[in-house]
Amino acid sequence: MIVTLTADAPVSTVNAILAAASAAGCETHTFDDGHGGAVVGIAGTVAVADLPGVSAVLEKHRPYMLASREGRPHAPSVVKVGNARIGGGRPVVIGGPCVIEGRAELLEAALATKAAGADMLRGGAYKPRTSPYAFQGLGEEGLRYLAEAREVTGLPVVTEVMEPDQVDLVAHYADMLQIGARNMANFPLLRRAGQANRPVLLKRGFSATIEEWLMSAEYVMAHGNPNVVLCERGIRGFDPATRFTLDLTAVPLIKELSHLPIIVDPSHGTGRRSLVARMALAGLAAGADGLIIEAHPDPESARCDGMQTITPAELAGIIESGRVLHAALMGGAVDAGLGVAPTIGAHA
Repeated sequence: MIVTLTADAPVSTVNAILAAASAAGCETHTFDDGHGGAVVGIAGTVAVADLPGVSAVLEKHRPYMLASREGRPHAPSVVKVGNARIGGGRPVVIGGPCVIEGRAELLEAALATKAAGADMLRGGAYKPRTSPYAFQGLGEEGLRYLAEAREVTGLPVVTEVMEPDQVDLVAHYADMLQIGARNMANFPLLRRAGQANRPVLLKRGFSATIEEWLMSAEYVMAHGNPNVVLCERGIRGFDPATRFTLDLTAVPLIKELSHLPIIVDPSHGTGRRSLVARMALAGLAAGADGLIIEAHPDPESARCDGMQTITPAELAGIIESGRVLHAALMGGAVDAGLGVAPTIGAHA
C-alpha cells in the first residue's frame, strides 16, 4: 500500500505507520513526494487512515510501489549525472562509441561527441556479445580511458556493468552505471547497483513487459538507490528487417505509470544507421527525456555495432533538429532564466 502524508504531518504519524507495519511484519520505505510531503510504501496492509496528516491511502497498489507515479505524485524525478539533469525538462543526449577500442580512439570520439553538442559520453569497457569470439571490451583499462575522456571533455560518462562484483570497480571510474538489456532481470546485479552511490541507466530487456521492466527498477530502488533512468531500446519482433522493434508506446506509458525519467536508444532499437535520426526525433516527439546514440568518427571501422553507428556530424544534426522539435513541442516557450527556447545538447 501507499500512504501519502501532507507537508505538515507530525513525526508521530510517520512513527505510528512504521510501528504498525513492523508489528505486521511488513517492509516499509519512506521517501519524498516531490512537493514537501512524505510517502510511505508498505509491502502489505495496515490501518493508518485516521492518523493526522494522512492525505491519501492506496490499499491496493501496483507491485512497483517505489517506481510508481503514486510514489512521487506531484513531480517527476530528476536524476543528476555530473552536470546533466535527466528528467529536468530539457532532453539530454548521450553519445559515443559502442565499445572503447583504445585510448586514442576514445579521446577522438569523446572530443567529437562534445563538439556535436552531447551532454554525456557513453562507451563500453565491458561488452556482452552474442558470440564468445567477438571483442568483449578492454575491461579496467577501458574504464581508465573513459575517466580520462571525462577529464578532457568535461562530459559525465556512463558505461555498462555486467556482474555484481564489477559494480564497485565501474562506479570508481564512471558517473553512471548502465545495466544492459540482457541483464535487466539479473537480480543480484540489480541489488548490488541499488547499494551503489551512482545513478543507474536501466535498459529494457528485449522480451520484457513494461511491468517486468519497472519491477527491475524497483529492485534497484528497494535496495537504496532512487536514481534510476529507464531506457527503451527496442523489443524483439518477428520482422528481421530491423534488429529490434523500437517500442515508442513505452515512453508515454511509462510517463503515466512512473515518475522515473525515460530515454530512448534508436541505435539498438533499429540496428540500421539510416533509421537512427528519424527514430531519435520520434522518441523526443513521444516525450522522452533524452537519447542515447552510438556515434563513432569512422563507423565502418567500428569494432562493435558499426551498422547502427552514426558519425559525430550526424549526431550534431540530430541534436540540432531535436532543438527545433523540442521548442515546437513546448509551443516556443521561453525559458525565464536563459531567455531562449529550451534546447537539447548543452555544449552546442
